[in-house]
Amino acid sequence: MLSSDIINMLLEGIVDTLRMTLFSTLFAYIIGFPVAVLLVVCRKGGLRPIPILHGVVDAVVNILRSVPFLILMLVVTPLTRAIAGRSYGPTAAIVPLTIAAAPYVARMIESSLLEVSSGVIEAALSMGASLKTIILKVLIPEAKTSLIVGATISTGTIFGYSAMAGAIGAGGLGDIAIRYGYNRWQPDILWMTVILLIILFQIIQFVGMKISKKTDKRIRE
Repeated sequence: MLSSDIINMLLEGIVDTLRMTLFSTLFAYIIGFPVAVLLVVCRKGGLRPIPILHGVVDAVVNILRSVPFLILMLVVTPLTRAIAGRSYGPTAAIVPLTIAAAPYVARMIESSLLEVSSGVIEAALSMGASLKTIILKVLIPEAKTSLIVGATISTGTIFGYSAMAGAIGAGGLGDIAIRYGYNRWQPDILWMTVILLIILFQIIQFVGMKISKKTDKRIRE
């Protein structure tokens, strides 16, 4: 049977994992959303084509996405220490998690916005709608369901990143699995963390997909 100390440790690990995931997702969207809008608007054939700007931003996003997360986490250690005051722990892990997730989030949002029918955009343009109006009143509302699905997938991905971050002292369930389950070879703790990670991931996916179905105009209850 699990002792109270182990149960408390696992509960703390759940809280730390969720905190890393939710805050990293929030900051990744704060950064990624405007980047995605810029990529859509400034692309060739977009509402305001600026090929040079689009090319630079597109290249930066691709470069950041190509760096494996654990390597990126090590590379940005000085930045993490400068922002969080230290390079380890759940709070510090939010910095590299955000940097790793932002370009991924930007691509997810870009893909959702590009799904919006060109006919809807052309109709808005014909009525004299401004760029700001088209973005806020046409692109985002029309892509709402796809954006929610993308947010669900992104949150699940960042959740997986947070578990990997435990390999280098980020805390959370990933750290518990490595320190106790692997290094000290305590299979009961290892399997318990695996089960908890699966349950949490399934909850995130279930809630996200449930919300997306509620907003999908194509579905009739």
